[in-house]
Amino acid sequence: MNDNSNKAGAEAHAGAVVEHDIELKTPAGTADAAFFHPSGSGSWPGVLLWPDAFGLRPAMRDIGRRLAAEGYAVLVPNPFYRTHKAPVFSRPMDFAVPAERQEIMKVVGTLNQDTVFTDGKAFLAWLDQQPQVNKQARIGVQGYCMGGLLTLRTASLSERVGAAASFHGGGLVTQAPESPHLLAPKIKAEVLIAVAANDDERDPQAKVKLKEAFDAAKVKNTIEVYSGAQHGWCVKDMAGGVYNEAAAEKAWAELLALYKRALA
Repeated sequence: MNDNSNKAGAEAHAGAVVEHDIELKTPAGTADAAFFHPSGSGSWPGVLLWPDAFGLRPAMRDIGRRLAAEGYAVLVPNPFYRTHKAPVFSRPMDFAVPAERQEIMKVVGTLNQDTVFTDGKAFLAWLDQQPQVNKQARIGVQGYCMGGLLTLRTASLSERVGAAASFHGGGLVTQAPESPHLLAPKIKAEVLIAVAANDDERDPQAKVKLKEAFDAAKVKNTIEVYSGAQHGWCVKDMAGGVYNEAAAEKAWAELLALYKRALA
């Protein structure tokens, strides 16, 4: 591990956090990632943080760093390690620009259900091998945009996952036989789904189908549409002024409350 403790640009509240750039082995190769944990010799509940379609970058590192400052050991992987080292994109990207959207989706298209299952198992196992991770506590998984889909798939893999949180998640409900919502019977975690208002406008039935699936599987769940919050509202570097601080802080408080009660 390369210790990059207290990197320049870290938020003030993360002063007691240790950061490592790491490489970890998976059945598909070597994944680059960042690992954050509180300073000191203790152990803390583990968290796997799945990035959005723009991958592992400073904005996702900031989220991992902030979460570690709250008392968690956080792994933030590069989901696209099979084809790209992080940062995947060398410049700011805007999904609203057709040419850039095409470039983004080409990278996203390298992932599928099987790659997520392979990587999710490997990343959860890696967390449990770290001395900074409390093996007596359950693991949290969270994701943003594309990472919401990855979160539900990962949560279906193991009872070690005690909490799963999706923020402005995409593709959670589809017509495909591998739609993430159909994995509800395999999920033993408490689930938090925070939905962007414009995503809900495009597909108002998605939240209904999610609720029905989780309730039928007796999965404890909270599904909420964030009024006025646009897709990507939790991530500070999103193009077009999408970041919404008030809504992002509300989502953050809900996440911390979930982890506090579910990662025992």
